[in-house]
Amino acid sequence: MTRAQDVSLPGNRPHGYATEGGAAWRVSALKEVSYDVMVQPQLLDPANPALARAVKSGAAPVRQLIVIDTTVASLYGEQLTAYLAGHDVEFHLCVIDAHESVKVMDTVFEVVDAMDAVGVPRRHAPVLAMGGGVLTDIVGLAASLYRRATPYIRIPTTLIGMIDAGIGSKTGVNFREHKNRLGAYHPSSLTLIDPGFLTTLDARHLRNGLAEILKIALIKDAELFDLLAAHGAGLVEQRMQLGEDAVGGAALTVLRRAVQGMLEELQPNLWEDHLQRLVDFGHSFSPTIEMTALPELLHGEAVCVDMALSSILAHHRGLLTAAEFDRVFDVMRDLHLPVLHPVCTPELMRGALADTVKHRDGRQHLPLPRGIGDAVFVDDVTQQEVEAALFTLGERERATQQPRLRRPVDMGV
Repeated sequence: MTRAQDVSLPGNRPHGYATEGGAAWRVSALKEVSYDVMVQPQLLDPANPALARAVKSGAAPVRQLIVIDTTVASLYGEQLTAYLAGHDVEFHLCVIDAHESVKVMDTVFEVVDAMDAVGVPRRHAPVLAMGGGVLTDIVGLAASLYRRATPYIRIPTTLIGMIDAGIGSKTGVNFREHKNRLGAYHPSSLTLIDPGFLTTLDARHLRNGLAEILKIALIKDAELFDLLAAHGAGLVEQRMQLGEDAVGGAALTVLRRAVQGMLEELQPNLWEDHLQRLVDFGHSFSPTIEMTALPELLHGEAVCVDMALSSILAHHRGLLTAAEFDRVFDVMRDLHLPVLHPVCTPELMRGALADTVKHRDGRQHLPLPRGIGDAVFVDDVTQQEVEAALFTLGERERATQQPRLRRPVDMGV
């Protein structure tokens, strides 16, 4: 029999103190969290060892569980399996048709079933999630629940996954009519970004990701905004591919600045202990807009509608000049992003803001742009202001005569 070793650190014992009832203890612990986000072009090239190293990091070889989106599997499944076989990785594929309408707990349980069937160990065989933000959110939540936290690796194949959903700590699924109402903070140990996957992404889903990049630009990075203004259409046309020409050079800079900007905001507040978050710009009205319009609006499109509304609120308050708002609106238009949707009624916006106030613990904490590349928080936006902003946005929208969006085809890549 081996005696248990005392591994407690000096000063890290429960603090006991006397109470009227006799005794009490306070337990306090810190957990260091670190994870890596790496740009790895040509990730599935057999000569690139990055993925093989990541999945073979354990002390003993095990069968690797890979959860992959249906569309991604049809495009890259053969290349992925050939890569893994060439690196002597034993694996099991779990293919999921991941889109917003199945971003629910039942799909999480499908992943948990696969984890149980494969026998995923608790620590040394991270589950591999390959797909868009919906899939990585689902797998991340499953991993957070399985054995009370199992590691996983994300390979985002959409732009929104590469610069937003795939690099933070949050996982989640929708519940009833609420966006990401159920979730956990459980970052992947590693995110591998290969811009080459964007070559098979359709233009609309690429613009969907550019909306989240525009968010970062408006709240904190004027240079990034200038790049989007100058090269936005080209970035879509060339699918954000890195290259020697002006657009190819801009693509790398845009990707780096978007990831860097997002991580700068996330790292100091990874668990959202502080509810004033600049990255909530575009996410005050959009959760309700997106879920009400589903499936007509993609996530980034709903975010852009929110950003347009919030930018008008900022303009009406004197935080954005007319010229600055025109620039914001022009970039949204150049990227062919929506700025309004028929579900955006005053009644819906009232409910959306009320739900956001609950989510932010009784305060609006509404980020509004102050010029381009800066933002402030406000807590006193009135329903009258929202209705006035909606009216202005509607007038602007009618002037441009943009046709209403058609229902999108779900894309996992």
